[in-house]
Amino acid sequence: MHNRDDKMREALREVAAEFLSREANPTPLITVTRAALSEDHARGVVYMTVFPESGEAAAVAFANRAAGEFATFFKKRIRGMSPPRVVFEIDKGEKSRQRLDQLL
Repeated sequence: MHNRDDKMREALREVAAEFLSREANPTPLITVTRAALSEDHARGVVYMTVFPESGEAAAVAFANRAAGEFATFFKKRIRGMSPPRVVFEIDKGEKSRQRLDQLL
């Protein structure tokens, strides 16, 4: 079962990255780092980083406003999988990792 779940998370991550690269303002740079799905695959969280950091709030707000458009985009890209209800968030774990790299 894990393999199927991994494929579904990866599909969500890839489609979200493609959607944001097409639809979001090219400044700031948005990178989708990972995705998480609920056990029933009805809800998902797409984690992202934004550079520069000053653009984080606007990028997250845009992505969450465009969640309906993302669902339509997802349906066109991934056949046979209903789009989950998605929330976009900043990947705080990735930000912490990058900060540690800077300190070391």
